[in-house]
Order: sequence, then C-alpha cells, then structure tokens
Amino acid sequence: MPLMQKTLALGAFLAVLAAPAAALADELSSSLVPDGTYTVKVERVDDAQHITVRMDNGIETTLPAKGAVNFSAVKANDTVMVSIIGGKVPVFKVK
Repeated sequence: MPLMQKTLALGAFLAVLAAPAAALADELSSSLVPDGTYTVKVERVDDAQHITVRMDNGIETTLPAKGAVNFSAVKANDTVMVSIIGGKVPVFKVK
C-alpha cells in the first residue's frame, strides 16, 4: 500500500478515535482499520467466518476471515492476535 494511502487510512482511523463517545457505540468497518497485527478481545463469534472484537482502544469491529481461516475454535472473551490486511484476517492466534 503506498504511503499516501496508509497515511489516509491512519488519518481516518484516528478521526474515529477523536469522535465523541456516543458515536463510538457503533461498529467501525474493518476496512478502516490500518493493516497490521493487533491483540483484540472477542466480543462474540458471529459464525465460522466472522468475529466481533473490541480493540485495545475500545473500538468494536466485525472481522471477516480470509481464505482458509476459520474462527470456529474461538469463543467469546478469548484474547486473539489477528493480522488484518485489507480489512480481512488471513491469520490469527488465540492467546
């Protein structure tokens, strides 16, 4: 991803962080989360291909699996390390 796109994605992500607390009650689209590796807490497992998580900064988002990734072994309240690329999770590890 070119530097300008990364900067814009990070700016959008930071703008969400600066929003009033009432606005944070809504979920953030996973496509707005900058690519990277995050440690998150699982709020719920929607199905084998989607988990809803709370990030360290308090933001909640639903993460879709990518490729052969399957969240069926994950359960609510698990702490999971996820890599996010393009808003999807190609790999994860339950801690």
